[in-house]
Amino acid sequence: MNASTKPVRIGVDIGGTFTDLQIFDARDGRIVAYKLPTTPEDPSIALVEGIKTAGRRYGFTLSDVGYLMHGTTIATNAVLERKLPAGALVTTAGFEDVLEIGRHYRREVYSIHPQPVPALIPRNRRFGFHERMRFDGTAERVPTEADIDAVITQLAAVDIETVAVALLHAYANSDHEQRLADRIRKALPRLDISLSSVISPEIREYERTSTTVLNALLQPVVRAYIERLGARMRAEAFAPHLLIVQSNGGVCTPATAAAEPARLLLSGPSGGAMAALELARQFDEPNLVAVDMGGTSFDVSVVRDNRLEIVTLSEIDRLPVRLPMIEIRTIGAGGGSIARVNAARQMTVGPESAGARPGPVCYSRGGTEPTVTDANLALGRLDAATFLGGAMALDRDAARAAILARAGDPLGFDTDAAAAGILRLTNTNLAAAIRVSLFEKGLDPRDFTMLSFGGAGSVHACAVADELGIRRIIFPVDASTFSARGVLMADIEHAFGRSGVRRFDGSAVAWVRSCFESLKAEGAARLEADGIAPDDRQFELSADLRYRGQAFELSVPWGEISLDDDGIGEIGLRFHAQHAQRFSYASPEDAIELVTLRLAAIGRMARPQISAEQPSHTDSPTAGRRSVYVNGQWQDVATWRRDAIRDSLEIVGPAIVEEDYTAVYVAPGWSLARGRDGHLVAVNNEELA
Repeated sequence: MNASTKPVRIGVDIGGTFTDLQIFDARDGRIVAYKLPTTPEDPSIALVEGIKTAGRRYGFTLSDVGYLMHGTTIATNAVLERKLPAGALVTTAGFEDVLEIGRHYRREVYSIHPQPVPALIPRNRRFGFHERMRFDGTAERVPTEADIDAVITQLAAVDIETVAVALLHAYANSDHEQRLADRIRKALPRLDISLSSVISPEIREYERTSTTVLNALLQPVVRAYIERLGARMRAEAFAPHLLIVQSNGGVCTPATAAAEPARLLLSGPSGGAMAALELARQFDEPNLVAVDMGGTSFDVSVVRDNRLEIVTLSEIDRLPVRLPMIEIRTIGAGGGSIARVNAARQMTVGPESAGARPGPVCYSRGGTEPTVTDANLALGRLDAATFLGGAMALDRDAARAAILARAGDPLGFDTDAAAAGILRLTNTNLAAAIRVSLFEKGLDPRDFTMLSFGGAGSVHACAVADELGIRRIIFPVDASTFSARGVLMADIEHAFGRSGVRRFDGSAVAWVRSCFESLKAEGAARLEADGIAPDDRQFELSADLRYRGQAFELSVPWGEISLDDDGIGEIGLRFHAQHAQRFSYASPEDAIELVTLRLAAIGRMARPQISAEQPSHTDSPTAGRRSVYVNGQWQDVATWRRDAIRDSLEIVGPAIVEEDYTAVYVAPGWSLARGRDGHLVAVNNEELA
């Protein structure tokens, strides 16, 4: 039995605090969820244990699993925590300092102690290679065998695991990089090698070099993790078809992930964005702002006109990454974010997180500093007895004591006021992240519906929406593990790009056609190796365009437009319109330049055929009542079990709706009802009155 005929498919999203699973079983068409704490020392431990436990709970065996779709933060965490191996960089002689020179702009304009640009490879491991390629791909200086031998001698003399090769204009002609790499592999086979002409064959040497260095340093990290995961699965006789989620929302094979791990830097959050896109189409909500609040971070993605924005240049910890990624804004604000009072008697929340271990104080795992989860528990928004479906009892008294000692007493507040202050500051930070994500695109939050998911997000959603003027919120089924739903539905995807700066008019047609055919052949070869049938292959072209003289581009999807003079003209009109939307002006009289042509090669996976949700048969949907701190005072508030809410029921805030892995706080002025397919929809009645 091959992977496609086995009945169970699993999507996994491993975060800094929890590991989330969504499991589809074709035998009954159900999707079920499971959640457990992440094991930071080796995330594969929680992954395999979670699947085994879910199998016992939901009635499947490891041999039933055909596909395991895996979103991971292993690459992101390695960079943020600087847990990276020693590496070297080989550049064209004279360009060894490009990582430290960076771009000539200051982030902290008024700081007298600005932070230097981070350089992941120190100067004594950056080596110049005597060669020179011109911008048009012709060689100015061809390296000799002696030049290559000199570099190999330098690499052999340092204790490294990996090497990045980023030569000038290698995007136009990769011959020199390939020659050098072939010789290094023969002389030093123990080294991982990353070439800029492979991972990021595009203009702008600093960004291309940074991306290549990140990829090189992550190769040993990701490969080691994949090997550990493989060994753990083999020990359990667990042999699904493993696919890893990339930053562009597609999945790839473990071999591709190990060779190009820089493509995994937004692996985890991209699953939530893809799930949001699916739900936006399902609800006919073309404009949706999706917010994912977990234990460590808060991720914002925007669905506009039924599509997600793909950016080609992003950053991680101030390090440029020149690869296609879903545009996601992330801040350090989650349930585990730590609240502190500084020497100036100012409270801050995050970005530091208590993580899975020790976790919030209420976890009773050694945490001593109060967190956002502690504040929600202290004010009655979470139930200490039912957290994680009752699998983890929380210590409310310990949470309240820590809040008083660390936040209340230093500020002269009682416990309730201090906890409310933690939540108010958190909500302000969350709203600011959403506001920036929309304002920078010229968009108004009031024109959007909010989609709130993640284990910690639903208790904050109404307050954040109030601050932004958003009137409608969707709380999806299994909101706490919703990112894993996007992982479960992902397709295989490979991204390619080729730079060739030229005027974007009829003179570019021949180059565009030739480049498209070349990229398409490369993409088809990758999909063939992935076992994707020709009928399941799709190729999506886009062009990075700018006005002549600009230093930035906008990516314009090509769609079904022809590759001829008329098509060039139509894409130009779309560029003008997109420029006007983003920057409030367009210059139709100015010449347009083509910078990079991009192709996404997509292998369509069979979509899980999910059965229609069965109606609830519970007679009494009310779970009970408890005291909740609302607007400065304690109130007796109704609590409801989500899986028992019937179509005819309208819940008016303040109220709490609970499920196994999260809770929804319905604030005063809001009402909530069951929508299509079991998703809950909250509406601001005060705004609509």
